[in-house]
Amino acid sequence: MASTSAEPASVGDGSAPDVTPEQIMQLGMGFWGSKTLLSAIELGVFSALAGGPASEQDLRKRLGLHERSSRDFLDALVALGMLERGGDGYRNTPATDLFLDRAKPSYVGGMLEMANARLYGFWGSLTEALQTGELQNEAKGGGEDLFSALYKDPERLRGFAAAMSAISTGAALAIAEKFPWDRYQTFCDIGAAQGAVPVHIATRHPHLTGIGFDLPPLEPIFDDFVAGFGLQDRVRFQGGDFFADPLPKVDVLVMGHILHDWGMDEKRKLLRSAHEALPDGGALIVYEAIIDDERRENAFGLLMSLNMLIETQQGFDYTGADCCGWAAEIGFRESYVEPLVGPDSMVVAVK
Repeated sequence: MASTSAEPASVGDGSAPDVTPEQIMQLGMGFWGSKTLLSAIELGVFSALAGGPASEQDLRKRLGLHERSSRDFLDALVALGMLERGGDGYRNTPATDLFLDRAKPSYVGGMLEMANARLYGFWGSLTEALQTGELQNEAKGGGEDLFSALYKDPERLRGFAAAMSAISTGAALAIAEKFPWDRYQTFCDIGAAQGAVPVHIATRHPHLTGIGFDLPPLEPIFDDFVAGFGLQDRVRFQGGDFFADPLPKVDVLVMGHILHDWGMDEKRKLLRSAHEALPDGGALIVYEAIIDDERRENAFGLLMSLNMLIETQQGFDYTGADCCGWAAEIGFRESYVEPLVGPDSMVVAVK
């Protein structure tokens, strides 16, 4: 196979700086590193190393690796910064030990497990989605949509709920710190899934009582998660459909990673339902990978919008200015955007 490296090439009349294809090639072949990490999570590499270092031979046996692949695979993870290697063998980095060991409550691999099992294959059809505007997941060609399939399978639903916790925990911790919770007494997380958001908010603010609102099959998953933190006296589940049922009447409503699932009509319906449920002075927090207003910097938010193209009929991500504009149209008297963590921001709209 030919090398992908290239010497710097002068462009134009020689006055322009030398350029190389390095960034282009790294991005174009980025799926190599991504799939290596996803396979490592699937195989349980980081959980296997949670108890301490191990040799290549030991890991080969424990993980069921072929001798042809094991050394390159493990050394690739070292080069990618996901493992360390020393005289005692391979070991986790501080980050992979904390976040990719399945036995730890800080595990964030649920979302990556779903990416490996589902999204990796569906994104292979991105070109078709770009040309047709049609989703490319399980529902393609009239198949059963993702959520219908999930709610029929308790084990898959539990895994999906854990994945939602993985992508919500960082934002939940930031919301618990940055929002003025001392002004309020009650809150509800709409589409609560496993319950990570209400748990982290209630843990940080003992004066609050909270509700997790989601479809009824989530109730035992939510209750188990909340009980694990000893918060069942202040955080409870309420079953319902946010398109069919009134939202709980509380001081603060939270919608995380929800609006981007839907088209414009559904977005407005959800915002209107929130406005109707809140008291005067109440607040709505909308958070996800909100795109920067200039649509130049938050690559993750823009790629997430392409993921909504793959996953939904009409969903799309949006800018903070977009969301504030919709909130004003609905009747919220003021709103603002505040960064949270990584690519996530929140829009706070006050009634």
